[in-house]
Amino acid sequence: MSAFVRFTSNAEVIAIGRSLASRTLPKSRWTHAAHFAAALWLVDLKASHLMPELIRSHNEATGVPNTGTSGYHETITQASLRAARAFRDERLHRPLFEVCNELLLSRLGCSDWLLVHWSRERLFSAEARRTWVEPDLAPLPF
Repeated sequence: MSAFVRFTSNAEVIAIGRSLASRTLPKSRWTHAAHFAAALWLVDLKASHLMPELIRSHNEATGVPNTGTSGYHETITQASLRAARAFRDERLHRPLFEVCNELLLSRLGCSDWLLVHWSRERLFSAEARRTWVEPDLAPLPF
């Protein structure tokens, strides 16, 4: 996790989620940390099923086309939601911002964490963007 990405309150995490939902989050703020903050917010709301549409809508609002080579990525989204859900489930009694910080300090905080489970070719295929594709290197631990 980068030194400048550290949440100090639940309100900061919630603001990212709400900004994503309202399509007002600037493209420059849609970072790896913001993806997980939004995912954890949705997990807490028991609304993680909304994440795919929120990302697609955000992409459209910020001029990012959702195609076979850019924009929304189903496999990455679903794997990240599974990771966020498992991480949160192990820390239910902790404030959301602390859970988010801890997640970002873990291996999941590195944007290449998925490459332990998927080959680059498989993960970045048009098929993996469009639909869930099972890992080809190692199963997910959650």
